[in-house]
Amino acid sequence: MSARRRRPPRFYFSLRSPYSWLAYRDLLDRHPDTASALEWVPFFEPDELSRKLLAEAGGAFPYTPMSPEKHRYILQDVRRLAAERGLSFSWPVDREPVWEVPHLGYLAAARHGKGAEYIALAQRARWELGLDICDRAVIGGFGAELGLDPEELSCASDDSSLRAAGVRVLLEIQRDGVFGVPFFVDHFDKYWGVDRLPAFVAALAAKRAADAVGTPDASPVSVDDGHAGGCG
Repeated sequence: MSARRRRPPRFYFSLRSPYSWLAYRDLLDRHPDTASALEWVPFFEPDELSRKLLAEAGGAFPYTPMSPEKHRYILQDVRRLAAERGLSFSWPVDREPVWEVPHLGYLAAARHGKGAEYIALAQRARWELGLDICDRAVIGGFGAELGLDPEELSCASDDSSLRAAGVRVLLEIQRDGVFGVPFFVDHFDKYWGVDRLPAFVAALAAKRAADAVGTPDASPVSVDDGHAGGCG
């Protein structure tokens, strides 16, 4: 009987989170080989319909809205971190956001093999141009650049099959114990926050080196109670 195939390491990202944006830039700019080896999974706060479907599937969303004090801190912290990286950004203003619009739009693009390109456009739109990516017109505008149907992208949250796929993603979030982003998972090992990305990359490199020489994997369950720049 063959051994069960282990799932690849995962990057839980959110198009909403500035810390997820910084981790995205660090992955592409500093660790492109790791970026291409990861499974990218969207993390989004469900709207009323998704919450209903999630509850019917036996799930719940592990997220607590942040306080005004934390939000003000994040504004300062992200500006510092972006400056350290030589990045300029425009802080977006979210007006009655529905996060299924951009994140199910990603799932629509991904099923055509355009997930990475979609993320690049969405990140640029939100963090460089300050656009509202919950505006269907903004998401539909990606269609021409991706060679995809604009309506398929902009109306992804109305597609029942994509809603179902989104619920499966929300169940994955719960199973992996993801409580904020960016969040990195490899088997039992979990890393939360942009500050933990180097440790995650180093652990994957060590595991690849061990696999190359046939060293058995004896990785323990990792526990880390520290705060590390996640967007809670």
